[in-house]
Amino acid sequence: MYVRSFQYLAPKTVKEAVTLLNKLGGEAKVIAGGQSLVPLMKLRLATPSYLIDLNRVKGLDYIKDQKNRILIGALTRHAAIENSDLIKEHVPIMAEAASHIADPQVRNLGTIGGSLAHCDPAGDWGAVVIALNGEVKITGPRKDRVMKIDDFFIDTYQPNLKKGEILTEVRIPKPQPNSGGAYLKLERRAGDFATAGVAAQLTLDVDGVCRYAGIGLTALGPTSLRARKAEKTLLGRKVDDNSIEEAAEAAAEESKPTDDPLRGSAEYKRAMARVLTRRALKLALARATGGGA
Repeated sequence: MYVRSFQYLAPKTVKEAVTLLNKLGGEAKVIAGGQSLVPLMKLRLATPSYLIDLNRVKGLDYIKDQKNRILIGALTRHAAIENSDLIKEHVPIMAEAASHIADPQVRNLGTIGGSLAHCDPAGDWGAVVIALNGEVKITGPRKDRVMKIDDFFIDTYQPNLKKGEILTEVRIPKPQPNSGGAYLKLERRAGDFATAGVAAQLTLDVDGVCRYAGIGLTALGPTSLRARKAEKTLLGRKVDDNSIEEAAEAAAEESKPTDDPLRGSAEYKRAMARVLTRRALKLALARATGGGA
């Protein structure tokens, strides 16, 4: 099916893009990598009258080291994150997650900002940024605002963006020493959307007691979810088989999957949440203690 006709706009600055979006309102859609929006347009599930292309906007494609955090521009491609030495050094879970996204073509075109703003619960970045306790910077007609990633996801395909606002930056705190993370997902075939996925990030003290736990869930609810009870199960305790099992059980209970004729029943997905949380935490623990690949 062909897309409905639209007017194409290519601003060169963030200010110009925001002005256009604010003026055109609900008749306009923003396109970055196009890997989420274009398929919806082909199916006529999205029929914008105006398409605002951000790819000519300068200054939104970067990965920067800023003291205690990593700054990632919204137009940064998945492949750039996958191959970044800075990412591999400080937040290797992001490089790992990027390598699991679809296929090389999608990774070379798709952007982290576009993926997050699309708010697909099966998108990989949401759970990973949740596990890392990240933030997003939003640029609007009047001023910028910064919010925790948890507050950005309102519902399926519904980001916390007001009229005229664009997601322009992702901010990731650098994990402390003795940290490790892992992102695992179950898919029907390589490159498919996740049936279920779990991102886990741990920080331990010198005695092996958990000082930080971040657990994000992919495709297990209406949005990317934080498994808060599972995180609390680990905090202040030694991370071992017993605490990991308790956290895995809590994550399964917190998940909110639905029946899907293509990817399985809610009961099956909840069971996979338990399995993947267990495996991700064990791998994160091994990496935090220097024993994991």
